[in-house]
Amino acid sequence: MDKKLLIVGVSAYDAIQSPFGKVDRILGGSGVYSALAASYFQQQTGLVSIVGDDFEATDLELLKNHQINLEGMDQVPGAKTFFWSGEYHNDLNTRTTLDTQLNVLTQFEPKVPESYRDADIVFLANLHPALQCQTLDQMHKRPDLVIMDTMNFWIDNSWDELMVALKRVDVLSINDEEARQITGEYSLVEAARKIQALGPKYVIIKKGEHGALLFQGEHVFAAPALPLKEVLDPTGAGDSFAGGFAGYLAAQKSIGFEQLKTAIIYGSALASFTVEAFGPERLLNIKPEELSSRLQTFRQLTQFDITLHPEANATTT
Repeated sequence: MDKKLLIVGVSAYDAIQSPFGKVDRILGGSGVYSALAASYFQQQTGLVSIVGDDFEATDLELLKNHQINLEGMDQVPGAKTFFWSGEYHNDLNTRTTLDTQLNVLTQFEPKVPESYRDADIVFLANLHPALQCQTLDQMHKRPDLVIMDTMNFWIDNSWDELMVALKRVDVLSINDEEARQITGEYSLVEAARKIQALGPKYVIIKKGEHGALLFQGEHVFAAPALPLKEVLDPTGAGDSFAGGFAGYLAAQKSIGFEQLKTAIIYGSALASFTVEAFGPERLLNIKPEELSSRLQTFRQLTQFDITLHPEANATTT
């Protein structure tokens, strides 16, 4: 039986501009992207989030149609949903925030429903680390796996709370800039080692178009990024990665380094679909054969045959 997965994150509306188009209001948020991605692997995903009464009934139904449990979705009368507007530049790696309206997010206190307080896996999407800890305080038991995301804002402004949260998680998923910011180390190998000393057993360092690295002790796994013909909107790619990663693990009987390696590939595959359209549109209708084909492409990128020259063999004996 699949493990029960709890996701705590933001539900939002976004306005996005990129060199390839513009949308004025589209469903978004770390909780939404990650829950949708996770739904492709197992059917016991609960989302804890908060929205205003402007959150469309059709969007609630959309999430429910993907078998996402919304008992933990708090809809506040008279309030507006979190809103973000941004513009991506030509390389799509840099963006400018045009508008941020926290709205109902200023009232967010995660309330884990009773039905998910025994969740086997918890994904703490990007939030204030105090709220991430508040979520864990509500669990009846220590989850089998706690996965956490964070960002440079919390590293700069909530360092003490972040250090407390890191002691309570098993997997930290961050990008290379954030890893260097936390540790002061340019070497990602050394940065991962220092982060593991802070609490997490596993560290995932995302490198955007250059893939991702997984660290556990002396073990390292490098996952490539999939070369894509078309990228329209990078928003939500990291959250889709994390959701796919967590969803895959929730469908496994056991969890270890080997399972995490495969989970990174699955997460990367989901993220590669997300960027092909604005918002979560592409994430809503991935066909099984499309996902299988993309996973096969990842396999081809990571497998090769090699014959060592005698001189190389001599150095290894």
